[in-house]
Amino acid sequence: MKVAIVGAGNGGLTACADLKERGFEVSLFESDKFCKDLDFIKKEGGLYLCEGEIGSSEDEKGKFIEIDLISDDINEVIKGAEVVMVVAPGVAIEYFARILAPVVNEDQIILINCAACMAPVRFINEAKEMGINKRFKIAETNTLTYGTRAIVESAKIELYLRAKKVYLAAYPCSDNEEVFEVCKKLYDCFVLAKNILQVNLENGNPEVHPGPCLLNAGRIDFSGGEFWLYREGITEHTINVLEAVEKERIALGRALGFEVEGALEARQNRGYFSQDEKTLQEHFNTSEVFTQIKGPTSVTSRYFTEDISTGLVFWSDLGKALGVPTPNIDAIIVLASSLLKTDFYAEGLTLDKLGLDKANLDKVM
Repeated sequence: MKVAIVGAGNGGLTACADLKERGFEVSLFESDKFCKDLDFIKKEGGLYLCEGEIGSSEDEKGKFIEIDLISDDINEVIKGAEVVMVVAPGVAIEYFARILAPVVNEDQIILINCAACMAPVRFINEAKEMGINKRFKIAETNTLTYGTRAIVESAKIELYLRAKKVYLAAYPCSDNEEVFEVCKKLYDCFVLAKNILQVNLENGNPEVHPGPCLLNAGRIDFSGGEFWLYREGITEHTINVLEAVEKERIALGRALGFEVEGALEARQNRGYFSQDEKTLQEHFNTSEVFTQIKGPTSVTSRYFTEDISTGLVFWSDLGKALGVPTPNIDAIIVLASSLLKTDFYAEGLTLDKLGLDKANLDKVM
């Protein structure tokens, strides 16, 4: 089975090494954007996969994994691929849609493996803007299937977590079973969600990142890059804001007819937290995975910009359509807009921008 990887950041490069090591044929697209410098990786002919902690020793290269193809020719990369996996940040969806929509065929499955952002709807809408009306088979995960870092200078992958539970749904959801049967061959951690709205509300980033980061903005500015959100930024008081957003997210799910996991349960199920009986704050402060992650190093990082614009703004708009109050979500959006002198409500993702409203949400469900 061949898998084409589109997006050569930490997640995409890790997927290349992992899937190839597990017996899949793998090709990688080298794009102009959302792509690390692949020169050394191409020179080596592959990647060194090292499973363990971030910052493993220089001498610990790991297992060498040869990549079948690395090319900037998208037709060559996706030729014969059963799955085309887009591994990229939410802001990149339209960019890759413009590249893929003209060339991918209707039998290929497009799997968007990232933090959920209504990517399938956005992909299809972008294709339609280009005059392309294919019947795409497309799905999205709620989170990346790895906790990982790619060091391109040494062609090294530091893989410190394989997620144990990841939600997936197709769009339209009538394709769920067909798409799931293929995608679960790649990752046995996949759990089929009802639809991409459930997948979206299982994305933990908008809940965990913007609120605590906003409350630590002064510390982030002052630290000069030496800030650790999970070690120092999530405290006995900032956790209260996170939990307030959590309650609003759960209420949105219930209004749509399903239960979403709480912050603690979700991270235990994915493998980021131990099964110990600790508080949510204690888990963040002591997690073997999260405490290794530095940042954000700037208030302009994705923890603010992406998680608000494609996360909280969408949840706020969804709340308005469903009649679910989201005062804490709205407060974070307003204050972050002032902090960054950016109108996140104007720039962010809304039902209207997706071509949806309360009356036609059944398109997604």
